[in-house]
Amino acid sequence: MFRNKLVNTMIIILLIISLLGVVALVMVNVYYADGTTGEESIDEILKHSLDIEEITTNLQSGGYLRVQFKVQTDSKDAREELEKRDFQVRNIIIYEISNKKSSDFAGNEGLAKLEQDIQTKLNEVMKDGSVVKVYTTSFLLQD
Repeated sequence: MFRNKLVNTMIIILLIISLLGVVALVMVNVYYADGTTGEESIDEILKHSLDIEEITTNLQSGGYLRVQFKVQTDSKDAREELEKRDFQVRNIIIYEISNKKSSDFAGNEGLAKLEQDIQTKLNEVMKDGSVVKVYTTSFLLQD
């Protein structure tokens, strides 16, 4: 092709690197492209969610709170693990609530913070997957 062997070798190496780059790019696109928009359907959310039974516990300020949650996980395995860890889930929720005052639940921010705190604590104990979101499905505060 060319008279200089060094130029021939360099061109072949560049072509091989380019070809490998194109193949890698195509493989990444095929592997990660699943044809969805990234949002889960409500059926998928429900399939990976777990209802937590109603919990009633005292508040630090003397009142009590009766609350119920739905916990959304990222997979079936995570949901099953959460079911097995039911005692830990209830323990985490009770500890989070009992350390709060009734004034901590004023407005949407208080409840959103509680949901976030519970999510964070649950993710600390999870091994197979993670908690995506915690939803409050029932809430009764008594001072």
